[in-house]
Amino acid sequence: MLARRVIPCLDCDVRNGRVVVLKGRKFGRPRYAGMPVELAAGYQHADELVMLDIGATVQRRTPFLGVIADVSSVCSIPLCVGGGIRSIRDFEARIKHGADQCSINTAALDRPALISECAREFGSQAVVIAVDAKRAGNSFFCFADAGTRQTGHTLDKWLPEIDARGAGEVLLTSIDRDGTGKGFDIEMLRAAGEASSLPLIASGGCSSVNDIVEVFQKTKASGALAAGIFHFGKATVEGCKKELAARGIEVRA
Repeated sequence: MLARRVIPCLDCDVRNGRVVVLKGRKFGRPRYAGMPVELAAGYQHADELVMLDIGATVQRRTPFLGVIADVSSVCSIPLCVGGGIRSIRDFEARIKHGADQCSINTAALDRPALISECAREFGSQAVVIAVDAKRAGNSFFCFADAGTRQTGHTLDKWLPEIDARGAGEVLLTSIDRDGTGKGFDIEMLRAAGEASSLPLIASGGCSSVNDIVEVFQKTKASGALAAGIFHFGKATVEGCKKELAARGIEVRA
């Protein structure tokens, strides 16, 4: 397996007329974390940066294209942008404003052909499918509209379709674990690893470097995404990578 990746995430929305970074719990109850450009500038030792416009889809508003450009200008690492992408033109606009990759969730679930269209136009490496999933009985169901709408798609069926349609990567968030600090959902991530061979970013529940160590030791995840532990100073990207290397997990310098 390739070196594992440590990925900070900026969850952005509008508060009092400004674009700010928030940290919520189970897709709700947000807490102010900082300004996107300032936070992004401090994460240049990460392997990549994810920036999600968390209100764009549900609020049906215009995206933060100017903020994408500003964040991109301070980024020396790959930037993945998601939220509110409904068409190939939306995807293109974010690429033109500095994104290296775009993540799609709701629009892909509602019209899977969009995955193929974007992959043909921009290459599979640019297409990340965000999957927000929650356990129901013995299955994991995929949700749209920022975790508010169950789609009927199950993880084991949706991931192979994503792969077949040409996506390059999956960003899998456990809604049950998001913001709880209970660690990544290992069972969900193992199920995802069995269903698809696509590179997999684990998201939801990280509260410590030990959680990142665990997810790399116990699952096929190629990347671990975290927000609060970095934003609020509980850990640093550099310190996380040193600990991973000390535990025998290959990371990028």
